[in-house]
Amino acid sequence: MSTADWGRMSRAERDAAYNNTAACPGGPAYMDALRADSVAFRAAHPEHLNLAYGATQREAWDLFPGPPGSDCLVFIHGGYWQRNDREGAAALIEGALASGWSAALPGYTLAPDASLAAIVGQIHAAFDWLARRGAAHGITGRIVASGWSAGGHLAAMALSHPAVAAALPISGVFELGPLRDTYLNEKLSLTDEEIETLSPLRLPAPDKPMSVAYGSAELPALVADSRALHARRAAQHRPGALLPVPGADHFTVLDALRQPRGALLGLARALLEP
Repeated sequence: MSTADWGRMSRAERDAAYNNTAACPGGPAYMDALRADSVAFRAAHPEHLNLAYGATQREAWDLFPGPPGSDCLVFIHGGYWQRNDREGAAALIEGALASGWSAALPGYTLAPDASLAAIVGQIHAAFDWLARRGAAHGITGRIVASGWSAGGHLAAMALSHPAVAAALPISGVFELGPLRDTYLNEKLSLTDEEIETLSPLRLPAPDKPMSVAYGSAELPALVADSRALHARRAAQHRPGALLPVPGADHFTVLDALRQPRGALLGLARALLEP
């Protein structure tokens, strides 16, 4: 999607460029099933839920410790920073837990109740808390920050945090500028400063491993962002792979993380290998 193409598009076409629900008719049913599974998963692992790291209800962790010293997969939920929650995504880490990882899910305040700058700040505050308090709940190993969609953006932004060893953004948005021309900005109200300082494609790449993943059947705008982020990091000699998940759309790509032998869980594991 070139700048010239974007400038010639109507508002409806710009909205469609980022409308995953319209592009994936099975998406709502997928998310409903995931939420139902996540309710059951949390009920089966109730020991370390709703651990506050901030003042608001959404500023909380759900932690799922694995064996002593195990590495931790942190998963940040998506929803274009304005919907969904950590509770509805919990089942996505069942494969990691079954494979000997620890796992954790942070929440964050949604737009318009928080700006994107505030949301990014909350995620960094969450990792501050995890570094200080995680050991008391069995989280002691190296941390891979992962996330999907908006959570992919937040995972990429979290890579600079000292507690994060590596990152695996999935189907993320890494250039924020075009969003201001779409329906998504009605709640985000992005500022020039946020676009400049919170777009991973405009920032220096942290010298830590990051692999980038997306579904091969995703919207072109999201595919382009993932490819561009990997290319930018490669140009700066930063480590990490690019993985298109064959045939996966914006929702079904998550299966490759949820399954114990899924490609994305394997990619997360490879990030911590020497």
